[in-house]
Amino acid sequence: MLILIDNGHGHNTPGKRSPDGKFLEYAYNREIATRIVADLIDRDYNAQLLVPETEDIPLTERVRRINAHCNTLGKSNVILISIHVNAAGNGTKWLNATGWSCYTSKGQTTSDRIAECFYEAAKKNFPDRRIRTDYSDNDPDWEENFYILRHSLCPAVLTENFFMDNHSDLEYLQSRSGKQAIVDTHVEAITEYLSSL
Repeated sequence: MLILIDNGHGHNTPGKRSPDGKFLEYAYNREIATRIVADLIDRDYNAQLLVPETEDIPLTERVRRINAHCNTLGKSNVILISIHVNAAGNGTKWLNATGWSCYTSKGQTTSDRIAECFYEAAKKNFPDRRIRTDYSDNDPDWEENFYILRHSLCPAVLTENFFMDNHSDLEYLQSRSGKQAIVDTHVEAITEYLSSL
């Protein structure tokens, strides 16, 4: 199984930063994604960064890369995890939205099972933080027509790891314990899903 870790955005993506400009989402996503890949490789899983470049690679190219792997290995032998940090506004002011969430494409798919593993790991690793859920379709993940989820041939989920425009979330995001909990959540969810196959 090939595990593709997508670190969202790039150094040239407009916005995507905390209101004080000190937190850059692309840099954070890259750090977390790199740590997740290293941890998975240490556990003898086949994991790699989808985007090693620092610039923002267009979604069409990201999906092309994903689907090239799917066409070579078979779509059932690839999974995609896209790493992001949330924001409630446009990055100009501090707001109150808080919490962690996971997204899949619309409808019942294999991605829903991966998302369930993520929610189980999140509850364990973020015991004192808000976990954002949407049970309108009887499972906890949020469903959106995000391009990378909709067009990837393989099962794919996107995580929004707290809010960069919330003071409390941002402090947690940047803490050593917060970073480790985010990495652990991803690694544990992925390995739990793969062990269930």
